[in-house]
Amino acid sequence: MTPSEFSHKPVMFEEVMGVFAPLASGLIVDGTLGGGGHSEGLLAREPERIILGLDRDLSAISAARAHLATYSRRFMAIHQEFDQIDGALAAACETDSAFCKAPTGLLLDLGVSSPQLERAERGFSYRLEGPLDMRMDPSKGQSASEILDSISLDDLTRLLRENGESRFARRIAGAMLKGRPYQSTVQLADVIKSAIPAAARRTGGHPATRVFQALRLRVNNELEKLHVVLEKAFDLLAPGGRIAVLSYHSGEDSIVKSLFREQVTGGCICPTRYGCVCGAVAKARYVVRSKAPSKEEIEGNPRSRSARLRAVEMLSPNGPGA
Repeated sequence: MTPSEFSHKPVMFEEVMGVFAPLASGLIVDGTLGGGGHSEGLLAREPERIILGLDRDLSAISAARAHLATYSRRFMAIHQEFDQIDGALAAACETDSAFCKAPTGLLLDLGVSSPQLERAERGFSYRLEGPLDMRMDPSKGQSASEILDSISLDDLTRLLRENGESRFARRIAGAMLKGRPYQSTVQLADVIKSAIPAAARRTGGHPATRVFQALRLRVNNELEKLHVVLEKAFDLLAPGGRIAVLSYHSGEDSIVKSLFREQVTGGCICPTRYGCVCGAVAKARYVVRSKAPSKEEIEGNPRSRSARLRAVEMLSPNGPGA
């Protein structure tokens, strides 16, 4: 895939640049490299920065390498899932000693990219006729159709309920299992639509939206991997290092919010009106507690509508100012 074919407008670009602005030098890990839009901005604004880009989509890696070729001395891209950040850092260090340092930043722009959605053969979109795949790395794991071939009614119902389809979850799940096996995305979308009462179909968006999202999260184990990479990053980042996460789904945002709060409070559960008396020590501070895209950005890039940015800065083990 060429860089132009993997063009993707970075969401909340200026806000992300602002999070990392104090980190003029050091190593930043872009754990969701995509077409390299955020990484390009980070490299262009500070000549002393180096970027390690990770992506589980090999076509994204190829496109980003071509797009950022002028920064080849300060940029490295590795075909790796972000929950393997520790192994990726070790591999980068073996390749180039400039990358043998504790990272000062981690950026995660979650969800599926526009190029992935717009390529019918990837199977992410219910609007485009294609194989029901949804794997971000097509070389690994089970496709969405393979998962549907073996999943139980209870498990599928639970998956849909946990990812926003609470009203008709069991009804949709039953119809989905009755309609298998699936050869295409549109075939599944039609089954989902037909499972919902006509009156309900007349309001809201396409009924397949949340179902396809739930399947994609399951196919790629996205929520589990997000939890793992953040837990690793808290230990890997140097004091003063920053983590920024752009989420697009309530399940993703809930994980980020919870793990960030635990770091900021040090795990304190004391009632806020009394202050902390349990001796908990904060390990991070908020940089961006929660921020949504501007009205202008949403108008120019509707897919940014559901984005939520959160960011923290890791503190010294000895406390602030140590």
